[in-house]
Amino acid sequence: MSRGKTERIVAQAIGNVAATLSRFAMDACLYLNPNLGFISFPEELTTGSSIMPHKKNPDVFEIIRARCNQLQALSGEVNLVTANLPSGYHRDLQVLKELIFPAFKTLRDCIEMTSLMLSGIEVKENILDDDKYKFLFSVEEVNKLVLSGVPFRDAYRAVGAAIDAGNFSTDKQLNHQHIGSIGNLSNERIRSAFDAAYNDFGFEKPKRAIEELTS
Repeated sequence: MSRGKTERIVAQAIGNVAATLSRFAMDACLYLNPNLGFISFPEELTTGSSIMPHKKNPDVFEIIRARCNQLQALSGEVNLVTANLPSGYHRDLQVLKELIFPAFKTLRDCIEMTSLMLSGIEVKENILDDDKYKFLFSVEEVNKLVLSGVPFRDAYRAVGAAIDAGNFSTDKQLNHQHIGSIGNLSNERIRSAFDAAYNDFGFEKPKRAIEELTS
């Protein structure tokens, strides 16, 4: 009765990791676009256009995105192969090996290529100095009015009216210090929580047991 179930669980796990990589790859392609230009990569990690010499094409991330989208379809393939099988072993199940085993290599390759790309990422500084992003600070202006005693509804309308009239101005210097804010990212807390959760899985224990058995 359990045949095919493990493969479905594994396929879903592979698909979940692939979904994260695919979304990240999409973000990288988007943010590399000259219209945004949030990030950049060295020439050895990008390719040029066939006709436009100024372009940097994120080919690696585009391939990662495509491969990871394929991997997300894996669980559906496994489900269909095993959907109408009775209990017991059937030759249909050997097809699952053709699906699952190559998926591990594809996923590992995508992870390694993502790591390589991140080793060369360049993040543009002072992005928000561009005037087109000034309306991102509209909430800051609303909050300032609220903190000075203006009801939120009135503050909201006032800032909205200023934007509509073309009179909106803002101070882009932020000094937020609450946990998770730009001034207090708390990366060390995040790393500590991640490490604690990771260690709870006990990955090292079976690894040491295998090493002892094979030594």
